[in-house]
Amino acid sequence: METKIYENIRVLDPAGGTDLVGHVIVVDGKIEAVGEGPVPEGATGKRTDGTGLVMAPGFFDLRAHFREPGFEDAETIASGSAAAAAGGFTDVVCMPNTRPAADTPGAILLVRERGARVGLARLHPAAALSKGMEGETMNEYGDLVDAGAVALTDDVVWIADSGLMRHAMEYSVMLGVPVISHPEDATLSRQGFMHEGSWSTRLGLRGLPAAAEVSAVARDIELAQLTGASLHIPHVSCRSSVQLIRAARDRGLPVTAETTPHHVFFTHEDCKTYDTHFKMKPPLRTEDDREALVEALVDGTLSAISSDHAPHTVTAKERTFAHAPFGVIGLETAFAAAHDRLVVRGPLALGRLIELMSAAPARILGKSPVTLSKGAAADLVIIDPGASWVVEADRLRSQGRNCPWIGHSLTGRVVETLLGGRETFSLPPNG
Repeated sequence: METKIYENIRVLDPAGGTDLVGHVIVVDGKIEAVGEGPVPEGATGKRTDGTGLVMAPGFFDLRAHFREPGFEDAETIASGSAAAAAGGFTDVVCMPNTRPAADTPGAILLVRERGARVGLARLHPAAALSKGMEGETMNEYGDLVDAGAVALTDDVVWIADSGLMRHAMEYSVMLGVPVISHPEDATLSRQGFMHEGSWSTRLGLRGLPAAAEVSAVARDIELAQLTGASLHIPHVSCRSSVQLIRAARDRGLPVTAETTPHHVFFTHEDCKTYDTHFKMKPPLRTEDDREALVEALVDGTLSAISSDHAPHTVTAKERTFAHAPFGVIGLETAFAAAHDRLVVRGPLALGRLIELMSAAPARILGKSPVTLSKGAAADLVIIDPGASWVVEADRLRSQGRNCPWIGHSLTGRVVETLLGGRETFSLPPNG
C-alpha cells in the first residue's frame, strides 16, 4: 500500500467547492483524506511539504494534436503524453487529423489503446465528422461513439455544407456527444497567412479576416438552435465572435466556446519579425480582440481554455512565414502562460483559471469533473504560482519546438502531476 502525504499545501478545487490550506493523503491511487491544518497523528507515508504550493484537479485539454498515426516525425502519442503530463494535464482530447483520419472505430481504439499503454495521460479521441475529413459524407457516428469517440469534428476544416452539418448535429443529439466546429469560412480566409489588419499590410502578407471566423460562428449557432445540438466552438479569437456566443448563451442555447493561452497572450503585432512560431489558426488578432477574450473568460461567455497543441517539425517551421504550416505547441506552457497573463497581470482569480482548465472542459464533454474529495481518484496537479521560469526549447518534452514562449519568462509552474495517484511528472531539481 503506497501512501503519499502532502502537508501545508493550499487545496483549490472549484468543482468541489474546496479552498483550504492543510493536508491531503493519497492511498493506493485514491484520496484518503483532505483537511485543514496539520496531518493527523499517526499518519505514515512519503511526505511532501507543500508550503507555497497549490494542489488542483488535473487539467483537461479539449484540443491537442498528437499526430499519430501518420505524422510521427512531428509528434507521437508517447511524446505528446509526456508533454501533457509536464503541463499538468491528466486528460487530453486528441483531434482526428491523423493519417488516415480518425473516421473508423479502429482508429479511435488505436488512440485509446496506445495512450493507455504509454500511461502518462488519459486520451479521449474525437472522431472525424466527415469521411476522410473531406466535408462531403457523414461517418457512422454510432460506431465511432461506441468505440470511445467523445466528440464529432473535422478539426481545422469547417463543414461548408450546411445540410451535412445539420444532419451531423441531429445525430450528435441522439448520441449525446458535442459537435466541435472550427470557425473558419475558407472562402473568406483562403490563402491568408495572418490576421487581416494594419500589421498584415505593413508586412506585405495576405490577411485572414475576422469575418471568416464570425460568419462561421453565426451559421453554426443557427444550426445548433435548429437541432438542439451541443455546439462547442474552439479557439475563439475575436470580439465579434464573443458577442455572438454571448448572445446565444443568453438565449439559453447549448453553445460553449474556448480560447487559447496564445490568443490571450499575444496579438498580430507579434508577427512583425516574421517568426513562424506566431503563425497559427485562427491567427493572432488585435489588442481589442485580446481584451474581449479576457472579458469573456471572466464573465463566463468563454467556458474553457485549451492548449490547441499543434506540433510541427523544425524543418517545416523554418520555412518562410507564407509557406510554414499553421500551429504552435502549448501543452507544457498552457497553465504558466495563462496564469502569467490572466492572473498575475490580469483580472482572473486563480480558482477561475483552474476551473477553466479542469472542471469546465470535462462538463463540455458531458463528463463529471474530477474533484479533490475523499474517495476520488488522485488525478491532480501541484503548481507553484510564484515560480518564475524561462521557457527553453531543449527542456520541452514535446517533439515540437514551435513554441511562441521560447525565451519568455513566465510566472507559475507545474511541479508535479498524478494520474490515479501515480506520478506522471515531477519537476527536476534544476527545472
